[in-house]
Amino acid sequence: MDDSDRAHALRRRLGEGIVIPAHPLALTSERRLDERRQRALTRYYLDAGAGGIAVGVHTTQFAIRRPEHGLLRPVLELAAETARERSAFATRAIVLVAGVVGDTRQAVAEAELAASAGYDVALLSLGAMKTASDERLIMHCRAVAEVLPLFGFYLQPAVGGRVLGYEFWRQLAEIEHVWAIKIAPFDRYRTTDVVRAVIDAGRDDIALYTGNDDAIVADLVTPFSLGQRAGRGDRRIVGGLLGQWATWTHRAVALLDRLRAARDGEMIPADLLRVGAALTDANAAIFDAVNGFAGCIPGIHEVLRRQGLLAGTWCLDSGEMLSPGQTEEIDRVCREHPGLTDDEFVREHLDRWLA
Repeated sequence: MDDSDRAHALRRRLGEGIVIPAHPLALTSERRLDERRQRALTRYYLDAGAGGIAVGVHTTQFAIRRPEHGLLRPVLELAAETARERSAFATRAIVLVAGVVGDTRQAVAEAELAASAGYDVALLSLGAMKTASDERLIMHCRAVAEVLPLFGFYLQPAVGGRVLGYEFWRQLAEIEHVWAIKIAPFDRYRTTDVVRAVIDAGRDDIALYTGNDDAIVADLVTPFSLGQRAGRGDRRIVGGLLGQWATWTHRAVALLDRLRAARDGEMIPADLLRVGAALTDANAAIFDAVNGFAGCIPGIHEVLRRQGLLAGTWCLDSGEMLSPGQTEEIDRVCREHPGLTDDEFVREHLDRWLA
């Protein structure tokens, strides 16, 4: 398959809608990279049916870029290498998404690194450019898009993002090499801004993905009739690139399949809406919403630790840990919503993933 054929296959895959877990970072108790468990996580996601993985993103911990850790390259390369092993047995293209951050110089350098490691698209966070104008941001996005196609990213301000208005998204949608947008402001008004901007730009080829971990089902069943192209058919958010889907991924894939089937009908079954409410409840515990998401990453780690995929909840920043009461909340949601978990699937395959 040549580069143009692969790009076409990847865009088609994104447009169909897939599960893309935001890949965590596996560490030892000494806070060093645990390569064995890092590989096991990647194998888990792909065997669970995920259509791609996102590496170097918030869930992977932005601190991997610090000189004292120097983990960006090895983590990117390890995930790509493990995915390539699985690709030999896959019937569909696996989309490799690399998180890219920083000012333009840093972001371009990170995109170049990701491209050299075999990544397909750059998930571009704009959190480092807090005061830049829309014009400056669009120049920044164009520079990165010259290296790798873009997965635009509306990151919620609570975890380092910034507010981005309709006009920014309208201009971003005019960049030719934007393949997808992850909408994750955790805000219904701002979610609508992005969808309307893409519709107004006439970009039917930009795949829309939810990153709103608090509204996963709502995003994936909602038909959007907005903007200047209203009446020409509804626009939908087709898949998810989510930290929540870094846990219980096998169930997430099954859920997306159910949602895809249900949204073709006239009515959304009430059972799916109940699942949506349960998933939001579980996400509140795992992401530590009550404490402003302070325990978000350790919460994901705790679920994976209980399943045996991680050895502990350690983060690169020793101060980043589970919040008081968060463990009990995770206990509660696991007990009250057992249908969300995929513990049996993990038990069945864990030894092979860790081998």
